[in-house]
Amino acid sequence: MDFFGQALRLCIVGLGAGGLAACEPRDPPKDAFRRTGQVIALSGGDGGAANACFSCHGLKGEGDGEASPRLAGLDAAWMHRQLDDYASGRRPDPVMGPIARHLTAEDRRAVSAWHAALPTPPSAASSISPVGAKLYHQGDARRGLQPCAVCHGEQGEGGGAANPPLAGQPPAYIAEQLDRWANARRRNDPRDVMLHISRRLTPAEIDAVAAYATAPASRPLQAP
Repeated sequence: MDFFGQALRLCIVGLGAGGLAACEPRDPPKDAFRRTGQVIALSGGDGGAANACFSCHGLKGEGDGEASPRLAGLDAAWMHRQLDDYASGRRPDPVMGPIARHLTAEDRRAVSAWHAALPTPPSAASSISPVGAKLYHQGDARRGLQPCAVCHGEQGEGGGAANPPLAGQPPAYIAEQLDRWANARRRNDPRDVMLHISRRLTPAEIDAVAAYATAPASRPLQAP
């Protein structure tokens, strides 16, 4: 075989080897599970599927109606700060702490922005009590309790990054957070406002105001 024949043969062999190599399975890119906020929510990022947001908070961020709050439509900056606080331990939680620590700072920003952009789902009616309504709209000046509506809105719609909406959240979740603040198991609110408020409420009042505050925003919330 002459020189040109040998060269052609080597080229064909080389192309064949390259083609086979191209068909071999390859490891996914390192960022395959964190390319977008949606991917992070569905994959759990480095934490894997067991830590995926949707497993507790729903495919559309609607929450489970019980212990896991809705994320859809919440303020992105507020959610980002909560994830940062979970990761740092400022907001201790045995479930969310490890999940947040598996996410990079950019992951936490992206997944917060994705949930914030989701439409707010319709919510079921919550029970109404005169005690809850009065505390929510009027507070109790004698005990130094300002109305919840001052920060969280007359309809529970929230008031920006520092004051999340309460309407549509599970009453049990809000009651649990108030209990955590009262017992200093949650301390990531500005100037300890919620710590002082929660400690001035009785357990029965916590349940009443949690039930009232989470009533759907479409329902008129009027104090008796």
